[in-house]
Amino acid sequence: MEIASLPISLCSKEHQKIYQDWFNFADSDGDGRITGNDATKFFAMSKLSRSELKQVWAIADSKRQGFLSLEKFITAMQLVSLAQAGNELSADILSSVVDLENIEPPIMEGLGDLVATANSSANYSNPDVTGPAIPQPLSSARWFSSKSKKKVPLSAVTSIIDGLKRLYTEKLKPLEITYQFNDFLSPLLTSSDFDAKPMIMLLGQYSTGKTTFLKHLLKCNYPGAHIGPEPTTDRFVVVMSGPDERSIPGNTIAVQADMPFSGLTTFGGSFLSKFECSQMPHALLDHITFVDTPGVLSGEKQRTQRSYDFTGVTSWFAAKCDLILLLFDPHKLDISDEFKRVIASLRGHDDKIRVVLNKADQVDTQQLMRVYGALMWSLGKVLNTPEVMRVYIGSFNDKPINEAAIGPIGKDLFEKEQDDLLSDLKDIPKKACDRRINEFVKRARAAKIHAYIISHLKKEMPAMMGKAKAQQKLIDSLEDQFAKVQREFHLPAGDFPNVDHFKAVLNGYNIDKFEKMKPKLIQAVDDMLGYEIPELLKNFRNPYD
Repeated sequence: MEIASLPISLCSKEHQKIYQDWFNFADSDGDGRITGNDATKFFAMSKLSRSELKQVWAIADSKRQGFLSLEKFITAMQLVSLAQAGNELSADILSSVVDLENIEPPIMEGLGDLVATANSSANYSNPDVTGPAIPQPLSSARWFSSKSKKKVPLSAVTSIIDGLKRLYTEKLKPLEITYQFNDFLSPLLTSSDFDAKPMIMLLGQYSTGKTTFLKHLLKCNYPGAHIGPEPTTDRFVVVMSGPDERSIPGNTIAVQADMPFSGLTTFGGSFLSKFECSQMPHALLDHITFVDTPGVLSGEKQRTQRSYDFTGVTSWFAAKCDLILLLFDPHKLDISDEFKRVIASLRGHDDKIRVVLNKADQVDTQQLMRVYGALMWSLGKVLNTPEVMRVYIGSFNDKPINEAAIGPIGKDLFEKEQDDLLSDLKDIPKKACDRRINEFVKRARAAKIHAYIISHLKKEMPAMMGKAKAQQKLIDSLEDQFAKVQREFHLPAGDFPNVDHFKAVLNGYNIDKFEKMKPKLIQAVDDMLGYEIPELLKNFRNPYD
């Protein structure tokens, strides 16, 4: 099984220069990005119909970021050229064209004169400039700086992700800091959390084929990979793109500002010594980052306590990941206590979970039917949901399928299942922006509920005497306090945090020191959810919708 890279524009150097000039002309604000307004004016010169231009934009902006970089602009120009030649546009048209380099630039009516005029005007006003200025994207790092207090208007952002950064810094982050949301539920976000590539986490008991599955996708081992029948992967390994093959220790990677792993420092040095990052140049890793995990313990091994909070780390990664693959094999269907705790920690991320029954060619067709039934029964007891979870069946390794055991029908089934899983993985980069919005809205709702809980507990504390006794009473009756908050503010019960976890954290705090209700902070988040996020999405949707 192979995951192809997303279409990367290829064109001759001569055509690249033409497209660079066109891009500089279309990019009216010089930020290195062409957004909807610029695009509609520029693409109108192609004389294509609105429906064709809508398709061009949808394919070029496959990740739905709301803008075109130079590379995506070249893709769009190649699509326009193909459409003008009478080709029907589709998502895979560029990968089916044999000679991408020789696709002639499209006919853009009147563009030559406009570009020539713009260039002559630029040369006249800047006689010392010998070439076109290289566009610099707007830096959003300043929004995360504590020194910068100046608000950035919504019109200044040039992508959905930049807009979310601004909204987080100005609207959501003040609420989180005021009510200590980062101590109870999730660390504060940084710029790198928004810019990170989509992540896929592999979970399962030892020897279910997690590292082999990753090797199968990459067609090679990542630096530091170990594969064997015994528990070999003894640490969390983030496999990501890099200029060369190397392994970076956990303590180093956790303090790098451009990496989204700073939140892992809360799990201490004992965890960071069991965490590393493997970097390698690879087409797939340019779009997706993988998280390989240690095998979940079973049987007697569960009694050997890990030196760090395994379930907590898994939950942290689950919140960051776009997809979570639970791997089983036909000979390890029992779900151990530790695996139960891990699956329970994925609560709230059910939409990300996929189950893979790996090494399925080790049993014959009749046994596979029974194994599948037993797996669904086991999962039903642990997940506590009436819905049936999607299970992919296959043998995800580099060996040929054991057709003698499963027969021709089984082989056909495996191929279809692999195609379905491949399709699911291919969609991840395309849905990354949608996922960021989804996670951001989820976080905003959780922070709002957290603020209601904290301010309610503060309100219940006495003004003078008996504070310690009152605090203990509130902690003991925390479930009832949650119910009061839910009724008072008409909040959904499913959005409330885990009571036991909240109690454990609350025990280390003095409730009397918490902040009272600040309606302005709550209102700012409500306005963000009700008006500003919809407005942001409207500004960066397909301009031809």
